Amino acid sequence: MGGGLGSLVPADIGGGRGDTRSPQLSPSRSPEALTEDDIYCRCLSKTLCHTATPVTVGFYAPCGHRLDSLLHKVTGFMREEMAQREEAELHRSHQKPRSPEGWGLLLVLWYLAFYKPVITEGHLRRKNIEFIFIRFSAWQYAGCDKLWAGLVTTLCDSIRHHFGALPLSVYHVMGTRPRFASGFSQKEWVLKKGTCLKLWGMLFVLAAGLSILLVALLVPGIKDHHALKVVGSAVTSLSGSSLVLGALSVLKNLLVSEKQKIERLTNSERFTSQLGFMSKVRNEVEVLVDFLAFMEIFERRRLRVVLEITSLDICYPEKVAGVLNAMNTLLSDVNTPFIFILAVDPSVIVPCLEQTSCMKGLADNGYLYLNRTVTLPFSIPEMGARSRLQCLEAAVQTREDLMYRIITSNVERRRAKCQGVPVVPSRREADAEAVRCIHEAFRCLHDSADVLARYLPTNGAHVRRIVNTIPITLRLLLHRAGTPDTPSPRAAAAWVVLADQWPCRLSWALQCLEDAWQSQPAPDFGTRSLWSIFQENVGELSALRQQLHNVLSLDEDPELFQTFLACDFPFTARDARAFLGVTVNLDHSIRHKMGLLRGLDRLQKAAAAPVSRGVQCPHPE
Repeated sequence: MGGGLGSLVPADIGGGRGDTRSPQLSPSRSPEALTEDDIYCRCLSKTLCHTATPVTVGFYAPCGHRLDSLLHKVTGFMREEMAQREEAELHRSHQKPRSPEGWGLLLVLWYLAFYKPVITEGHLRRKNIEFIFIRFSAWQYAGCDKLWAGLVTTLCDSIRHHFGALPLSVYHVMGTRPRFASGFSQKEWVLKKGTCLKLWGMLFVLAAGLSILLVALLVPGIKDHHALKVVGSAVTSLSGSSLVLGALSVLKNLLVSEKQKIERLTNSERFTSQLGFMSKVRNEVEVLVDFLAFMEIFERRRLRVVLEITSLDICYPEKVAGVLNAMNTLLSDVNTPFIFILAVDPSVIVPCLEQTSCMKGLADNGYLYLNRTVTLPFSIPEMGARSRLQCLEAAVQTREDLMYRIITSNVERRRAKCQGVPVVPSRREADAEAVRCIHEAFRCLHDSADVLARYLPTNGAHVRRIVNTIPITLRLLLHRAGTPDTPSPRAAAAWVVLADQWPCRLSWALQCLEDAWQSQPAPDFGTRSLWSIFQENVGELSALRQQLHNVLSLDEDPELFQTFLACDFPFTARDARAFLGVTVNLDHSIRHKMGLLRGLDRLQKAAAAPVSRGVQCPHPE
């Protein structure tokens, strides 16, 4: 299958910011101590730092408790990546990031009032990122009529809490959405000349009105002129009322949050028939997106909002569909800085979706609906040996042991932050090698002379899924670079395309392959082609086509599948086994369902087969 990716020893990421939820991610942790789950979560977090937003990650794993643990690991690694990028950007530009706290609050209010932000070339070159993590547990909102409204209000309330109510309230009244620079100017703030002229004009009129009023009240000989008093009072009132109205608008947005506005709309008795309701909710979300773009320029770093959606697979079907619809419509405009991590069990969520009315027009296929929502599928494989040992160690520890572990890890983080722990050189080498391999894989996709290019889908959503998945697959392969027969970047890209275009047929071939390995096959079984294994067992798949109808409909042209595996990319059983552990864009619940159906079918055939006389129980004389 071609040359390897090079022998690299994985190095741990440097110290992150304090997070008591992830005590296992300490800066002093050696590469050998990384579990399989750590490696998967690190590769995902690394990819999310480079992926264009908005992106919806299908975080697929069968166990709810394990999902929560893996989310904590992903969060910890993203915080570590965030800290490293902040330090690197500080060395590059010598500009410290700002925050809307203390004197920074006064500064952001000044910019909000009198300046317009500009997106410059220098800002686009910034690599430092701040992730705003928001956990949305759907179970907490399961009792409300509109679960999707809980998602939107959680988003609004968390952003308001993160930046403070005052900057967001002032932005509602006086803020301006950033615009792109017309040239290569590095000027990030442009004075609002119109606002300044209006303000100076109002102040001048107010001063003139006050002067007239004071003259009419205090100067002898003019006190008796009633008309002058009326003119002074009128001018003062009109000019002052504009300032008062602006202050009242800010005060209103300060007291009434976006969350309260949406809750008030949903609680209305005319909710279902209210004209333009969704438009009002969408406007609130757009204001938040514009505010985040403004704060990016002010804080001198990129902002990404990470929404971790959990417990969705234990809610009612219609409410599940409502949340996914909200993600698809309200929160997925182009260039919105949202990263959705949809932590669900596909074997539960797909039948749940197929019971809803939203499936009309999609042939009642929950897999197809989920694929249209998810732009980066990430299926966690079965727990590895080191992950099992770590899970066992955590299970036998007492509560006091866990608390002590959290305290010591926080001390280590604080000490590492004060001392400025440098990045391990091998980590830089690993990142450079990963970037080289990713570029090589993408060159194969772009090369019209390469046969792989003809297998690229015409659907833009599928192309994006492939582009998002290839970096994760290659980074996972780099962690296994010491093993023999490591696939090449081109082979890895071809495997990702195979899993995306023919998930059902590939899952069936992998399930047959797994069953064959468990039955101790011949020594040369590893050299057999994956196509020959599929062809040998295609009759069983045909017999199960009724139960697997929805999954089979996900596959593309069957003839192209044969050409892909039989001619252009003849993967062997050994290659497939090497790729199985890094195939994150293939829903493993499909393969597990196939294994169950295959086992039941064999039991049924065994029960129907006649029993020979030689194996019958002897009848006593």
